[in-house]
Amino acid sequence: MNFVEELKWRGMIHDIMPGTQKQFEKEMTSAYIGFDPTADSLHIGSLVQIMILVHLQRCGHKPFALVGGATGMVGDPSGKSKERNFLDEKALNHNLASVQKQLEQFLDFDCGANSAEVVNNYDWFKEFNFLDFIRDVGKHMSVNYMMAKDSVKSRLETGMSFTEFSYQLVQGYDFYWLWKNKNCKVQLGGSDQWGNIVTGTELVRRKGEGKAFAITTPLIKKADGGKFGKTETGNVWLDKTKTSPYKFYQFWLNSSDKDAKNYIKIFTLLSQTEIEKLIAEHDESPHLRVLQKAIAEEVTTRVHSKEDLEMAIKASNILFGKSTAEDLKSLDEETFLSVFEGVPQFEMSKADLNLGILDIVADKTKIFASKGEVRRMIKSNAVSINKEKITEDVQLTENDLLNGKYILAQKGKKNYFLIIVS
Repeated sequence: MNFVEELKWRGMIHDIMPGTQKQFEKEMTSAYIGFDPTADSLHIGSLVQIMILVHLQRCGHKPFALVGGATGMVGDPSGKSKERNFLDEKALNHNLASVQKQLEQFLDFDCGANSAEVVNNYDWFKEFNFLDFIRDVGKHMSVNYMMAKDSVKSRLETGMSFTEFSYQLVQGYDFYWLWKNKNCKVQLGGSDQWGNIVTGTELVRRKGEGKAFAITTPLIKKADGGKFGKTETGNVWLDKTKTSPYKFYQFWLNSSDKDAKNYIKIFTLLSQTEIEKLIAEHDESPHLRVLQKAIAEEVTTRVHSKEDLEMAIKASNILFGKSTAEDLKSLDEETFLSVFEGVPQFEMSKADLNLGILDIVADKTKIFASKGEVRRMIKSNAVSINKEKITEDVQLTENDLLNGKYILAQKGKKNYFLIIVS
């Protein structure tokens, strides 16, 4: 496959340096993207760049994923309104190890000449002293050139430390080092990185008297103008302990139709023909959410696992009434709590299981205002315990507890209540 053409039809090219496409067509080419280790997990914003590397490798080229052990100590000012807090070495090393492990899920590190590699720029900066850097690197870039970058101009009024001002030189040297030592000829990244990337190509030209190239991707924005990858609770992470597979699946499932037509090109490996067919099918019956389901299923499987996807689908069906009591009982505790996060919670002791369900939901927990209300709703077939309709007062046992300590009460179709039994 032609790498640049593949990115074009997927809408994944914002800027491309002249000569870049010819370089990819000429030979197997090494290219890299940098990942910022500010947290111990990447989020779905990073998934855009991961997919670029995946496409690069599928097209026969060699991907390098650079984790910024050195640049992480400085902090990229691009798109930032203020300087961020620095991480200590222990936290940074923990983040680096976690990010590298995530990258290994997506790329093939053992496939011959174009096997992926992870590199850490701390490896070449740790012995590089300040005087050598400003003499050997700084002399090739004028202050006027550096001041012209958007990441600098946008901060002139509020102020910028020398640390952040020097960031573009540090990132530029990464490109130079990879070009010289790994024959890496292209840097890839988001459109906000264009200034830093071009500094790298200039350093290759001025210091190395060589030629380097660049491609950037558009920054994804939601159709409603909201920030991609953000929810009310914050980032959507690739680490299941930060964002559960169920919530991860739901994020894609809840995409708008317009966004889904964009996401399916960016985040899946489906071919152009397959995607066009899915879009046509979706347009015929938008209510079936064919696109959203296709994205959610493929991305959840790739980021997590087939088993996690199945659990997420099962959990989703529970909320929409397409499930059985057995489905509910089969959820692990983490998924169960993720599904019912935010629903009203009540506590009771195991000794109270001796009471009938009427006493539990009316007196012990006050889910219902009175036993009379419970009886009326039972007659209307509107009360469920652990997804099973009840037709009379029943007594629960410890065997009825979900994950050994929960009771799920349901009033009507949409009102859920969680009782924690201790």
